[in-house]
Amino acid sequence: MTPAVVVTGASSGIGAAIVGELARRGFRVFGTVRRAEDAARLERAGVTPLRLDVTDAAAVARVRDEVARALAGAPLAGLVNNAGIPSAGPVELVPLDEFRRVLEVNLLGAVAVTQALLPLLRAARGRVVNISSVSGRTAFPFMGVYAASKFALEAVSDALRREVRAFGVSVTVIEPGTFRSRIWERVAEMDLAPYRGSPYERALERVRRAALRGAERAPPPDAVARAVARALTARRPPIRRVVTAHGTVGRLWLWLPDRVLDWLIYRALWGPGVPQAADGRP
Repeated sequence: MTPAVVVTGASSGIGAAIVGELARRGFRVFGTVRRAEDAARLERAGVTPLRLDVTDAAAVARVRDEVARALAGAPLAGLVNNAGIPSAGPVELVPLDEFRRVLEVNLLGAVAVTQALLPLLRAARGRVVNISSVSGRTAFPFMGVYAASKFALEAVSDALRREVRAFGVSVTVIEPGTFRSRIWERVAEMDLAPYRGSPYERALERVRRAALRGAERAPPPDAVARAVARALTARRPPIRRVVTAHGTVGRLWLWLPDRVLDWLIYRALWGPGVPQAADGRP
């Protein structure tokens, strides 16, 4: 029987690579998108498109029903929660509504879709794969909002894994580094005007330029798609897997002591002319 998988956020970047890889491996793939033109592109690739905004409870319920009808009793082998949005800004100044928006999509959206599809996954002893980020391991400057959503997704994944193990359902977290994706277009288009004139203005713009330079050199997310496929097919699926463009070298910073990483980021971010605290210390 052809295994079926639902992948959220399948319109571009990592999501598009995942649905393409799974379709090539013989999965029956349902990919969620928000726009009609993206749905048409998935259909041409042999993927069944589903229109979904993960923050819309009615839409989530509708997708659950559509998948159940399409499967007609066949098992749902997997769910890949990939839908997400970026955000950047200093924690001191980011509007609380921005925090809420990012958490609503990146965290609660994944939870909502998982809750809706878990009965189907439990019946099939299926697998959940949550796409987190290396930002789910450590929070870089001005990425506090995004990192908070991914840290929280990691926590939910841990709890869920321990809750559903008794039913034969596995939960894997994939933590990608920088790969080519449409998400970087959104980073380039971010409005940083609210932070102009703040103590963070220069450092924030430096971080954005560095991130976009890294994105220009980044490879396509094929390695992430292969990691997802392994999580869905391995006899013993991994609990967590970091996927970077440079293998072990790209993960070295994850093993640094916090104070060492803090110092390196501090020197790279501020350089000469570091703002002084009230007591004269940087």
